Amino acid sequence: MIGPMRLAAVAASLLMMVLAGCQTNDSLDGVVRTNEPSKGDVTSFGDAFDGLKTVGDVEYHASDQAVAEAKNQFRAENYGNAGALFFKATQLSPNDGNAWMGLAACSDRIHRFDLADRAYARALKLVGPTAEYYNNVGYSYLLRGKLQNARSNFLKAYELAPKDPTVANNLKLLSSSVQNIER
Repeated sequence: MIGPMRLAAVAASLLMMVLAGCQTNDSLDGVVRTNEPSKGDVTSFGDAFDGLKTVGDVEYHASDQAVAEAKNQFRAENYGNAGALFFKATQLSPNDGNAWMGLAACSDRIHRFDLADRAYARALKLVGPTAEYYNNVGYSYLLRGKLQNARSNFLKAYELAPKDPTVANNLKLLSSSVQNIER
């Protein structure tokens, strides 16, 4: 009985050594990626994979669908619905600067300037001082009646994007607001 058990132990250790020696050098991190095409592979249509995006190349954010729906609601002037969808997008993806900018713009339109200020502060950290940011903040101040603050933000936007028609239109709107003050 000792002979067959000894033979089984020797066979098992030999098998372990053989299996331990089996490694591939295809991947440095030990992960096999089956969705990545190899150089020279072709699609089922005979096209080369060069230039085609694979799953690893595609950027997807959980907030994409909410942002798309929110933009449609904003265009339809349903600012409350758009704001709710932009808020949902900020919860799904807290680092989505476009969602924060949209939330701020919706908050401006429903005159919730306290929420707009918080959303603009977060957007500035994420998107930086862009022409779109300064233009939106300027419009926010215009809606509040703070024309000096609106002007300084519109001018910053104009410096960053002098050919942007939206910025130019907002500067014209500001100048007409100054000339036609209603009390």
